[in-house]
Amino acid sequence: MKRQLHILFTGLISFAMASVTIPTSGQPVQPAPPSVPQSVVFAGQTVRLDRADLRERMDRELIAFTYTHSTSTLMIRRANRYFPQIEPILERMGVPDDLKYLMVIESNLDPQAQSGAGAAGLWQFTQSTGRAYGLEVNANIDERFNTEKATEAACRFLKEAYSKYGNWMTVAASYNGGQQGMDRRIEAQHQKDAMDMWLVEETSRYMFRLLAVKMMFEDPARFGFSFRREDLYPYIPIKEQVKITDPVEDLVDFAEKHGVSYADLKRANLWLRESKLNNKSHRTYYVAIPDVKAEHYDPSKTKVHSPAWVK
Repeated sequence: MKRQLHILFTGLISFAMASVTIPTSGQPVQPAPPSVPQSVVFAGQTVRLDRADLRERMDRELIAFTYTHSTSTLMIRRANRYFPQIEPILERMGVPDDLKYLMVIESNLDPQAQSGAGAAGLWQFTQSTGRAYGLEVNANIDERFNTEKATEAACRFLKEAYSKYGNWMTVAASYNGGQQGMDRRIEAQHQKDAMDMWLVEETSRYMFRLLAVKMMFEDPARFGFSFRREDLYPYIPIKEQVKITDPVEDLVDFAEKHGVSYADLKRANLWLRESKLNNKSHRTYYVAIPDVKAEHYDPSKTKVHSPAWVK
């Protein structure tokens, strides 16, 4: 057993050493994370980072995003699909465009993301918070997985919080830790800016992750990432939105009647949680029918949402 472990350990070391460059000095070379800037502009507000604790907290997140390659890579690839859907909603709802990065760090842009605490969807609403901001959440319908409606709900939360705090970093902290928790800390610590408060580690890091991910999306090359057009995920267009006001007993049949598979229908409507739509109250829903022909595409012709992502 010891000999087997020795062979395995030696093999792992050899594999790891093969993945880095060894200069003449004999020390491995790895890409350095970006330097901490003096300040970052976020949602029109200048966030200064020239205080020791702020600089070091930002440095930690820049290092994390530089070396968590699989997560950082998927974020940008997925953003090419979701930012074109999200940005017009933020503009229409009067929320600064930079707040889309909150969605990025919440879910890594995985539309099916679910946390151990019960948060779900791109914006990671809990059931209670989702319902409080206008989303239908039950076993049959879960609008936390509806990109448009969840984004509108997030905008309502963010605008409400901004009217209370007047500071987007404090708004971000309240999105992570809750407005009631933020209110208690403001009262207890006699501070208005969350960056000047003593917070639990998750919330404390949250604000700096938000700033760091904005820097990464604006210039991935600084973090060691290089993408080609064909690396980015395309937006799959919707052929039509079918208005539904009655129950749908079988979504498999419904899908076939509209020329798509059940799997195609579910991918385009993650908010449909079962194989039927109960709708006993005869509410109005719109079920997206994807353009299945567009699912077959030439990656070299993928439309690039941000020129900064392709060098």
